[in-house]
Amino acid sequence: MKGVKMLILFTDTDTDMTPSLAKEYGYHLISMPYVIDDKVIYPYEDFEEFNYKEFYEMLRKGTIPKTCAVSPTKYIEYFEPFFRNGDDILYVHFSTKLSGTFNAMNIAIEELKEKYPQRKFYTIDTKGITICSLNILKEIGQLYKEGKNIDEILKWAENEVNKFAIYFYADDLKFFKRSGRISNFAATMGTILGIHPIIYIDSEGVMSAISKGKGKMGSLKKLASYVEKLQEDIKKYRVIIGHTDAPKMAQILGEMLKEKFGDDLNIEYVIVNPTAGAHCGPDGVGVCFHAIHR
Repeated sequence: MKGVKMLILFTDTDTDMTPSLAKEYGYHLISMPYVIDDKVIYPYEDFEEFNYKEFYEMLRKGTIPKTCAVSPTKYIEYFEPFFRNGDDILYVHFSTKLSGTFNAMNIAIEELKEKYPQRKFYTIDTKGITICSLNILKEIGQLYKEGKNIDEILKWAENEVNKFAIYFYADDLKFFKRSGRISNFAATMGTILGIHPIIYIDSEGVMSAISKGKGKMGSLKKLASYVEKLQEDIKKYRVIIGHTDAPKMAQILGEMLKEKFGDDLNIEYVIVNPTAGAHCGPDGVGVCFHAIHR
């Protein structure tokens, strides 16, 4: 493709990008690991297909996955073959504010720049994770397939990344408690009262609680209200609804949105990846849409 034939796209599994989607949109996929019973698991390297039913059922039964960073050596293994081949790289990734793995990436890139000083390494921080990042990745992948050059892609990202908003709720607050997102007291009271915090990711890529929903239906209505309040050109872009093994609740949210915006609203449903799902826990639902702002 003229203008981008030397540009290689990368992303990571924390963006909900799967191997089949990566192939469709032209991305190479970096696997973000998690740990279960002291075993490090690399999605789509240690298994071909994410068995989300099994994974989220393990969480329901008390398994506590942990997440860990990719090593500098692993990043070098991903990137170096393309630098050696004379290619440049654009890495479109999840928020740098949500993981320390990017410190390892920076170490790897500094080492590679010494070996390949003529090569360029570009990044786009989606300032989100899971379905937020995925929505942006699909837009960038389409630009890439249309033959847009790196400057055009970076300009699009500068203008549009912060217009993809994500709001979601977790069914059980203990998973957020374990990841340090909320206090023990808030987690206990939320579980007792059936309260679900509504979480969003701001324009800096930081995750914060913005409100509370009472019960699952109340939380879904809260999510729908944020879409209605903040959406911009919603039918021009896709809406992505993600869930951690809660397909019925995800479908109900989709029906709420179609009732408001029409049956022709483009909605895609996605299973949240295991690394991000380890923090949210099972039975959560979220939505990403094009907005006036985050």
